Amino acid sequence: MIDLIERVTAEKDLLPSVVAGVSSMVREVSVLSTADIAGHTRALLAAATRAIAARRGPTEAELSFVAELGVTRARQGVPIEAVLSAIHVAERAIWARAREVAAAEGVGAGLVLDARELYDDWAEAVRSRLITAHREAQAGGEPGPGERDAAVLRRLLDGGSAAALASAEAGLPPGAPLWLLVTRPTTSPAPWWRRTHPTPPPLSALLDGLLVALTPRPPAPNNDQSDVVVGVAGPVEVENLAAARRLAVSALGAAEAVGRAGAVHAADVAVLAAVADRSDLASVLLERYRAAWAELGASAEPVARAVCAWLEARRDVTGAAGRLFVHPNTVRNRVRRFSEVTGIDTSDTFGAVNAWWLCRAWLTSG
Repeated sequence: MIDLIERVTAEKDLLPSVVAGVSSMVREVSVLSTADIAGHTRALLAAATRAIAARRGPTEAELSFVAELGVTRARQGVPIEAVLSAIHVAERAIWARAREVAAAEGVGAGLVLDARELYDDWAEAVRSRLITAHREAQAGGEPGPGERDAAVLRRLLDGGSAAALASAEAGLPPGAPLWLLVTRPTTSPAPWWRRTHPTPPPLSALLDGLLVALTPRPPAPNNDQSDVVVGVAGPVEVENLAAARRLAVSALGAAEAVGRAGAVHAADVAVLAAVADRSDLASVLLERYRAAWAELGASAEPVARAVCAWLEARRDVTGAAGRLFVHPNTVRNRVRRFSEVTGIDTSDTFGAVNAWWLCRAWLTSG
């Protein structure tokens, strides 16, 4: 049974699928980076497997890691309910896969049930420590951006007369154009700003899981900050900040999708941002290629991930293979298979856009 669990958790496509499921089903967690979710999921998987193998509960070292995760999520502004929901979604997907493999290889249902009961005992202690650490971090940990800034920012983003009053309260220059910036929170929200702007912003706060900042000066040019991605919109008048926020969030998502770093203005990724916002056309694409998805069968998700990675790596097979942890020939074969089944020519500019959009829609909709 332990051998089976280890082989399931080692499957190359399992973790990306789990992370995609978590991101799509738990809104508060979807703002975190894929690497963040994947890294913590992988660590928890490894610890749980060791515990099941030894038929024991969590060690103090494992609980220390869990406590650190709780503190990190608290500082990122992710509610504990969302953290627990994300873990539950991941658990369900992983154990569903384990049951499938067990049935295919003749492993008895009783053994699977025993392993699941051992896991549940381990997970209960882990959840208890996670909740405690998260609550303690919220009560007495390092403070994030002030509550006043968050309240003022929310009023600014609401628009109307409330935004004008909030602008005066914040001391923003009357009538001056503003830039809105958003990024993913880290354990400490300060470093990303220092690396993208020479002076602190007048206002910055965690809002709905994203770090939002407002400034009367444009952000500094990119300075090879490969670990920081900031979506930017502006310049705008104070009454248009709500629309600017949507543009900045779209720019952030689009920049991450294609591996851009630093401060990325919405105008620089306009096509990708527009694609992401047209759910009606995404539905049309899904319906048009429903038969292709069915024909791909179990290989549909790996094929879609390969196409996305290949196009996002500017058709660099080696780069896409490294991102997916597979051989370059695997990427080539999956891209070729996609074109055969869908009839979409990925070498054509507009065909490539349709291919990327379709595969993103496939992965998001499951």
